[in-house]
Amino acid sequence: MLTEREILATLEMLKNENLDVRTVTLGISLFDCASHEADRFITNVRAKITRLAANLVDICEEVGLRYGIPVVNKRISISPIAIAASGFSAEEMCRIAEALDDIAAQLRIDFIGGFGALVEKGFTSGDQALIEAIPEALSRTDRICSSINVASTHAGINMDAVALMGRTIKRTAEITADRDGIGCAKLVVFANIPQDVPFMAGAYLGVGEPDAVINVGVSGPGVVKKAIDRARAAHPDMDLGQLSETIKRTAFKVTRVGELIGRQVAEKLGIPFGVADLSLAPTPNVGDSVGEIFQSLGLKSIGNPGSTAVLAMLNDAVKKGGIFASSYVGGLSGAFIPVSEDLSIAEAARNGSLSLEKLEAMTSVCSVGLDMVAIPGDTSAETISGIIADEMAIGVINSKATAARLIPVPGKKAGDKAAFGGLLGEATIINIRDDGGSSGFISLGGRIPAPVQSFKN
Repeated sequence: MLTEREILATLEMLKNENLDVRTVTLGISLFDCASHEADRFITNVRAKITRLAANLVDICEEVGLRYGIPVVNKRISISPIAIAASGFSAEEMCRIAEALDDIAAQLRIDFIGGFGALVEKGFTSGDQALIEAIPEALSRTDRICSSINVASTHAGINMDAVALMGRTIKRTAEITADRDGIGCAKLVVFANIPQDVPFMAGAYLGVGEPDAVINVGVSGPGVVKKAIDRARAAHPDMDLGQLSETIKRTAFKVTRVGELIGRQVAEKLGIPFGVADLSLAPTPNVGDSVGEIFQSLGLKSIGNPGSTAVLAMLNDAVKKGGIFASSYVGGLSGAFIPVSEDLSIAEAARNGSLSLEKLEAMTSVCSVGLDMVAIPGDTSAETISGIIADEMAIGVINSKATAARLIPVPGKKAGDKAAFGGLLGEATIINIRDDGGSSGFISLGGRIPAPVQSFKN
């Protein structure tokens, strides 16, 4: 039971601190839609998604209105298309993506995630066809997101897949050049991807998940920042341990709100509730920034020495608060540091406080990885693959999810701006060392073996 004080604190979060449910994501298995004919598969997919998701948007809005808590995005995650549509050609995969995009538009769904593949140990013909289709599929659609898992602690790093994704990212940027390479903003490369992520672009429904499930993504970086500011104003002598406790308690409240909304939506849809993903996911809006939390904790800017330590403390406190609030915490659940989607982080990249190297170091302790990083358009595919490989290694060795969402912006160089619009924001292009020094390593291919800590049986 919430106390009167806790209710008032939650109302304050809603009014002044940008508390919202960032996404309610309906996971839908497509395995029972399988067919040898692409047209039949598309028909089956359309029927199933429409049957399960027809009322998703209306119910999210109804529940949000009832509790006064906005649900910002209504999304769908599906089984990896490389598996569900295995056997189809790349062009047929593109047709499937276009059909999914049309379904999303008809149902008023913001994004559908799951146009992806799991290739950490190798490729099937379905995997190869899907990856070949990605550039065209993302250029022809507006609401489709793609995630490719190329590494895991159990399997190691598939360097052939890493090399292929470097080329795929380059091609995707080229054919969406008129929009600053926005296709790459909907494409992410993962290590250790969770099966229940509600956030895009990584959302998909894992093979161990139920036929349909509701997962909810709760945000709240503005809430955490204001909680820290209030605590320091009331008690100027608070140390980092006490501030960590403040973050944990705030994360607890935010998680409770998110699970409440998720369970209500699930009950009204007649679908099981899955997990609450408490990820501090910023937006380009003022007061909704993860980067500003670093300033509240004493740093001049994210990127200054001490940033990795602050992020480690923040991520840990968020996880502890979330786990205490709910028995069903999943997804990524921590802090995101997407460069273009956070005003403070974007400014740090613009003024030189935050480099790619510092970002990479910070990803060793955050929830995801190199997220929404705009890089020069002439960066080679081999250099992109090298950056991906480094990020995958951090995830594999540390047994955590890491990812790379890199956007080589055609025709632009370091220091220029790229604009993606909406929640994707805009970013200053970060300087990349691209002297051809990675090409020999990437060309070796093969699979980097799993680390010794993977042997736990």
